Amino acid sequence: MISVEVILPCLDEAGALPGVLAAMPPGYGVLVVDNGSVDGSAEVAAAHGARVVVEPRRGYGAAVHAGLECSRADVVCVLDADGSVDPGELPRLVAELGGAVDLVVGRRIPAVRAAMSWHSRAGNAALAGWLRRRGIPVHDLAPIRVARRTDLLDLGVQDRGSGYPLETLLRAGARGWVIRELPVAYLPRVAGRSKVSGSVRGTLRAVRDMSAVLR
Repeated sequence: MISVEVILPCLDEAGALPGVLAAMPPGYGVLVVDNGSVDGSAEVAAAHGARVVVEPRRGYGAAVHAGLECSRADVVCVLDADGSVDPGELPRLVAELGGAVDLVVGRRIPAVRAAMSWHSRAGNAALAGWLRRRGIPVHDLAPIRVARRTDLLDLGVQDRGSGYPLETLLRAGARGWVIRELPVAYLPRVAGRSKVSGSVRGTLRAVRDMSAVLR
């Protein structure tokens, strides 16, 4: 029996976590990687049955990588902890993994226009187009990814900031991985504002990190 664990990188998502954790598919483990929350996110996650680890180094990539290192599962799913994607989407993505497919990613389809900011849409479209021209068949740099844990670790991704998803795709493409992209509904986040796409400043920080990856 293949084990599956969902890695939730988390920074101040106490308001969203109860709903996200309640929606997890049966049989899926959950690992919340707290990345410096000051709103009690780690305590909320533990109270709702999640396994919690703390990654003191700030950054999306740092949190995800800590989750990969701490996970005990064969297959891992990486998902945002803000409630913007229903965890019920995950079994469909996991089912695509295996055989010839090495990495399954979610293409976010906004359920309402307000779910994704204009600057996030523009930056995402530009980078995804750049990747497709280099043979990586994606339309989104989505934070939803499913793969075998050891394969992801073997990629040797170095970025520890917002460039982590981009570097993952670039390294997977360079290795000749077969990448499958599936649409997933993208909802407005449950509470607060995205640390990356919720402001122009956050988007510019992500662009900086991704530009470093491209260099």
